[in-house]
Amino acid sequence: MTLHLIKLAVGCDSVKDLRAWVTQRAQEAKRKGLPSRHTHITRMVPKRDEELLDGGSLYWVIRGEIAAREKLTAIEPFRDKDGIGRCRLVMQPKVIGVVPRPMRAFQGWRYLTVKDAPVDLTAAGAGVAAMPEQMQRELRELGLL
Repeated sequence: MTLHLIKLAVGCDSVKDLRAWVTQRAQEAKRKGLPSRHTHITRMVPKRDEELLDGGSLYWVIRGEIAAREKLTAIEPFRDKDGIGRCRLVMQPKVIGVVPRPMRAFQGWRYLTVKDAPVDLTAAGAGVAAMPEQMQRELRELGLL
């Protein structure tokens, strides 16, 4: 059964910012001659890795809303240079916008079931997906979207 993760995108103000960050990291890796893998490092290792790797994604909370996702491809526990256990979440370097839904702040990451995950933004209609993010946010706040 597929399962997802959800995490706060700290320091990110929009899906556009997240996409730019992913692109920048890929370019940086290429410039340094490193493998082009998109990863996010977290402290805790998910225990339900088989479910997460069965089509799961990492959903990002941006400015108080679940706003985007990236498909998980691997989960790699490791120890950092100080001997502290960490986990590398490896994702496809493609940020997919989702129909935004409010989400309160939390620490670390949480599991997200398939039934609770928002649908991709493209599934909501091309018109909404084409709107600027700020306009979408304001229309949602007014209850018009």
